[in-house]
Amino acid sequence: MTAEVSLCSSSVSGQLTPEEERVLIRDIALAAEADARVGATFYLLAQRWWQQWIEYVNLDQPNNINDGSSLSENCDSAGSGNLKKPGVIDNSDLIYDCASEESSTGIDIHDTLLEGRDYVLLPHEVWNQLFTWYGGGPALPRKVISSGLSQTELAVEVYPLRLQLLVMQKDDHATIRISKKETIGNLHKKACEVFNLNPEQVCIWDYYGHQKHALIDDMDKTLDDANIQMDQDILVEVHDNANGTACIGHGNGTLGMELSKSNLSIAGGFTTSRFSSRGCNSGLSTSNFSLGVKGTENAYGISGMNTRGLPVGLTGLQNLGNTCFMNSAIQCLVHTPELARYFQEDYHREINWHNPLGMVGELAMAFGELLRKLWVPGRFPVAPRAFKVKLARFAPQFSGYNQHDSQELLAFLLDGLHEDLNRVKDKPYIKSRDADGRSDEEVADEYWANHIARNDSIIVDVCQGQYKSTLICPLCNKISVTFDPFMYLSLPLQFASTRSMTVTVFTCDGSSLPFAYTVAVPKQGRCSDLILALSNACSLQATEKLLLSEIKDQAIHRMVDDPLTLLSTFKDDDHLAAYKIPKLEKNAIYLCLALRCQEQASSDTQTGWKPYGTPLVAAVSADEIESMDIHRTVHKMLSPFLRDNGLEKSDHSDMPDKNIDTSSSSQSDTMPKLPIQLVDENNALTDLFVGEEAVKFSSSSFIHLVINWSTELSVKYDIPYLENLPEVCNYGHVSKKARTDPLSLYNCLEAFLSEEPLVPEEMWYCPQCKERRQASKKLDLWRLPEVLVIHLKRFSYSRSKKHKIGTFVNFPIHDFDLTDYVPNKKSSARQLYELYALINHYGTSIGSGHYTANIKLLDENRWYNFDDSLVTPINEDEVISSGAYVLFYRRVKTVSGGA
Repeated sequence: MTAEVSLCSSSVSGQLTPEEERVLIRDIALAAEADARVGATFYLLAQRWWQQWIEYVNLDQPNNINDGSSLSENCDSAGSGNLKKPGVIDNSDLIYDCASEESSTGIDIHDTLLEGRDYVLLPHEVWNQLFTWYGGGPALPRKVISSGLSQTELAVEVYPLRLQLLVMQKDDHATIRISKKETIGNLHKKACEVFNLNPEQVCIWDYYGHQKHALIDDMDKTLDDANIQMDQDILVEVHDNANGTACIGHGNGTLGMELSKSNLSIAGGFTTSRFSSRGCNSGLSTSNFSLGVKGTENAYGISGMNTRGLPVGLTGLQNLGNTCFMNSAIQCLVHTPELARYFQEDYHREINWHNPLGMVGELAMAFGELLRKLWVPGRFPVAPRAFKVKLARFAPQFSGYNQHDSQELLAFLLDGLHEDLNRVKDKPYIKSRDADGRSDEEVADEYWANHIARNDSIIVDVCQGQYKSTLICPLCNKISVTFDPFMYLSLPLQFASTRSMTVTVFTCDGSSLPFAYTVAVPKQGRCSDLILALSNACSLQATEKLLLSEIKDQAIHRMVDDPLTLLSTFKDDDHLAAYKIPKLEKNAIYLCLALRCQEQASSDTQTGWKPYGTPLVAAVSADEIESMDIHRTVHKMLSPFLRDNGLEKSDHSDMPDKNIDTSSSSQSDTMPKLPIQLVDENNALTDLFVGEEAVKFSSSSFIHLVINWSTELSVKYDIPYLENLPEVCNYGHVSKKARTDPLSLYNCLEAFLSEEPLVPEEMWYCPQCKERRQASKKLDLWRLPEVLVIHLKRFSYSRSKKHKIGTFVNFPIHDFDLTDYVPNKKSSARQLYELYALINHYGTSIGSGHYTANIKLLDENRWYNFDDSLVTPINEDEVISSGAYVLFYRRVKTVSGGA
C-alpha cells in the first residue's frame, strides 16, 4: 500500500497544491507508523527546512485556484502568509563542512544536535516522497533499535557509537561507527575488514587510557551490554599462528549497513503508542496528528513525528547500582532553568580545553549530553553509564558501586563544571589590598572583581555568591575583614550554637558514687564553659575544683587543664571524666589509681592483666606527699564502692550524695587489704605493703598506682560503676528529642552566621601580634546568587562512624526572605527566594540510605518526585519532610525596595 501511494504521488507531483502535499505526507506517515519495527530506517531532516515546509502546506486555501494561473503563482500567493514553496532539502546545518560519504564513519553530523531544535526524524517513505518533490540532501539515514529495560520500546539511534580502533603491530588506526545493538562478534569482524586482517589471528581489548583493561571476547554480547562507550579506544591485537593461536574466534553475524550509536546519542523522535524516541515510554495515537495547525506551535504536524505534545523534563535516570546519590544531584542541576538553557545551546565554544584545574572539557560535555537526553520529549529512563565513566575517571572516589554523599558529588560537579567552562584562559595574579578605611561596599566590589577576573563561567553567573568574613584577634582586638565567594551554604541543624555534653563526675574523698551529668554548652565554646556548667550541676563547693580528663582504653588519655581548649575538639563518641578535688594553695600532686583485671585465655586458663574501668584521681599538696599513707588514701578513694557502706546502689542515677565517714582508724583496720603497686617512669612495678615506711616518690606531679583486681576484691567492692562511662553525646536520645523541636531554616542560618572561635587547625595569623591566634570569626551574607544551594549538615563525623541527624527542618517553599541577613547597603531590593528542587536522604546512614529528588517543573507549576527511573507527581505539601538534605532556591525577581 505504501508503494502504491508513493507511485501515485510521484505521477502527480507537478500538479499538487500545498494542501494535497500535506494530506499525502500525512497518509504516508500513517502507513509508515503501522509498519514501525526494529531495523526500519528513519532520516534526519533539518528543522529549519522542515519548518518552512510546515508553514507552506498549512497556508489558507488560495482565493482562486481555477483562474488559469500557474501552480507556482497559486503557491506563491496562497493565503495571507504569502510564503514561497521551500527550495531543495538542505541538511547542511546538521553536518560538518568537511563531511564525506566516503569516510569510514559515513557522513558525520554535529555532536550537539537536539531533536525538535535542530532536526526532525522522518520515516523513509516520507523522506523518499519529499526527496522526490524537492531533491537536495544529503540523506542522513538512521536505524530503529529496541530499547528500554524490557527491550520492547523502539527508538531511532541518531548517534552511532564512534570507536577508535588501534592496531599496535601495524601502527595503524581507524575510526568507525557501529550500532550499540551490534554484537562483539560483529565488531571483531568489522575490525578485521577495516585493517584487512585474518580473523583467526585477531583479538580485541578495552584500551581505555591506552592501557589493556579487559579482553572483549563474549562474541554474542551486544556492545550495549558490554558497556562500550562513545569514543572508546579498542586495541586490535594480531597474533602470529607460529607463536600461538588467536585469543578469540571469528564472530558470526553480519554488520548492519547502518553503523550507529549508544549512550551519547540524542534520541529519535518518531513516537506512537508502541514506538518512541529513546528516552520515552509514552506515545500519541494517530488521531492526535494533523498538518492543519499553522505556525511554530506545531513544529512537526504529521502522524508519528509530533513529540511537542509529549512531556519534557520528566525523564528518570536508571540506577546503575547504588547510584541514587548521583541521580538525585544530576536531576536537580538538570532542572535548574539557567543551566538547562545553557547546555541546550552551543556551550562548546566556552569550554576551556587547557585549564589545568579542569577536566579538558570532558566533564562538561558528558554532563551536557546527559542533560540533553533528559530534556528529550518522553519519559523513558536514561542509563547514565557514559557520565558515570567520566565521573569515575576524574573523581575516583565516586568509582565503583558504593553509596556516596550526594552533596559531596554536587560540590565536585559544580566546581568541575566551572573549571571546564571557565571563560578565563589565562588567570592574572591579583594581590588583595587592605581596606585602609574604605567602605565595605567598595572593598567587597573590589574582591568580587578580582574573583571574576580569574573565575568567569555559567556556574559563577548562576550559583556563586559572596559573604563577608570578620576575624577579631582575642588579644590585641585587631579586626580583619575579607569578602570571599561561596558556591553553597552548609548550615548546622541547631537553633543556636549549643551542644549537649555528658561528663561523669568522680569524688576523690569517698563521699559519693560517680554521677553522669548532661549539660548544655556553647557548641563552639571552650572548656571553661563546660567546667562552669558542670560546677553548677554538681553543686561544686568554693573550696573545690574540677579536673577534666579524656578517658580512652580504660586510661587517662589527657588531662584538659587549659580553660581555652575548644569543646569542638571532643567528639560525640569520646568519654570524659571530671574529678572533684580540693583547691590547694601550693602545687598539687595527683594520685592516679588504675585497676587491672586478669585476661581469660580460655575457660580454664588465665593470662596477663589488662586495664579495667575508669581510673580514679585524688589530689594532695606537695608538702604532704612524703608523709602520706598511701593505703589509707586509696581505701578512701574506693570506699563508695564497698558493698556494705550504706550507699544506695540500685539506681545511682537518681541517688543523692551521701557522706561516708572513712577517717577512723578502726574502720581502716577492718578494710580489705589491697595489692597496691607503684608505677615508676619506666613502667616498672613496686609493691607497696601495709605498714611499710614512706616511699620516696619522684618529683613528677603525677603518682601512678595500679591494683590487680582479684575475684576476692570483687566480692567486697561493687566496681561495675567504673566500667561503663557514657559517651559525650548519645545520638539515639538526641535525635529522638530533636525530631520534636520546631527547627526552622532561619534558625539554621542564624547559627551558621553567629560568631564563633576558629578551631586550632585554622588559627589565624594576626598581622599586629605577628603570631597565630585563635580568633573569633563572624560571617555575613553579602552578595546572593541567582540560585542559592543550601546544604543541611545531617551527617556528623566522629572517629569511628558517621551519625545521621534526623531533625525535621521547617523550610519555606515560597518567600524565603533573606533581606535582613544582607548588610550590603547597595542591595536595596528584597532578597526573596523560592524553592524549586531538593535532594532527600532517607535512612540512618549514608552507606545504607537512599536518595530521591523533588523538583518543580516551572512551566507546569507542578512538583514531581524523581526516584531514580520512577517519576511521579506529588503535592506541594509533600515536599517538606525530615529527609530534606540539599535545597535549591531561585531568586524571585523584585522591584527595588519591594516585591
